[in-house]
Amino acid sequence: MAEIVDNTAFNFEQGQRARKLFAAVVLAALDDAIADDKKYGNGPDQIARWARSRDGREVLSCAGIDPNERVVKGLMDFVAKGVRTSVALSREESERRHALELDAEAA
Repeated sequence: MAEIVDNTAFNFEQGQRARKLFAAVVLAALDDAIADDKKYGNGPDQIARWARSRDGREVLSCAGIDPNERVVKGLMDFVAKGVRTSVALSREESERRHALELDAEAA
């Protein structure tokens, strides 16, 4: 019985690692689209084209993200903002956004 639990836990951990790997691919695609947006001005279109492609849908699904139009719109909005993923995921950026929200509520 203990062996079955160990195998299940191992398989779950492997699945989580694979999901994180595919999530990293999504973040890299976002960074590439942001770079394209700054260089050529077509970043949101690039990420939308990728997310709607068969490969893009597969990567999003493997990352645990439902590849629907709402997600594509969110990816396009994220790229349009032009904030790199490493900055957007940082604690400082999160605290800055939270402070701006608090200031907006107070006003």
